[in-house]
Amino acid sequence: MAWSATVRYGLDPAPGGLGLVQDLLNTVAAGASRFPDLLAGVVEAQAWADEATAQWAAVTGQRAPQVVLDADGLEELRAFRHDLQEATAKAQDAVSGPGVLAPVLHSVTAALQLVEDGRVRLEPRGTGWRRLASLALAAAFEGQQADTRRRLKTCRNLRCRVAFYDRSRNNSGVWHDVKSCGNAANLRAYRARRRAQNG
Repeated sequence: MAWSATVRYGLDPAPGGLGLVQDLLNTVAAGASRFPDLLAGVVEAQAWADEATAQWAAVTGQRAPQVVLDADGLEELRAFRHDLQEATAKAQDAVSGPGVLAPVLHSVTAALQLVEDGRVRLEPRGTGWRRLASLALAAAFEGQQADTRRRLKTCRNLRCRVAFYDRSRNNSGVWHDVKSCGNAANLRAYRARRRAQNG
């Protein structure tokens, strides 16, 4: 089993539950070959949600939640995905200073649970799209705590925007694939500079 939306772009998934955040971002139609949007309709979205929650359960060791999507919830899930993508792109370009409070884009419910072995676990709550959003935000929060969330990025190529996990030593990656996105962007920038010099 794998993160189906991420695998179709030939990428390695982010570790643990953060893979769900990456996979949700990668449900969008993106990349050079423009794979279809996996949240385009209820049937496709439900198939993705079933696979994604099963994979989330496999990597976190928790039970897979049942998520049932409907047309109204699908609209909300697409809006959540859009805001998550925008926030991910902004996070890699800007560093907030101390005390800077950004506006809240989405709120979902979760519970803190004390488990038998003494650990505290964040338990996502809600139904339908809210459950998926809760799972994703809980995974992103845990990624922040583990300092892995900052490595989840979207490709700087505006024609692409595929979400990738930056495994570079200094966390400096900006392209999901240097050959397809980085080289093309660098060539466009070079040609623009040449035109500016000659024009």
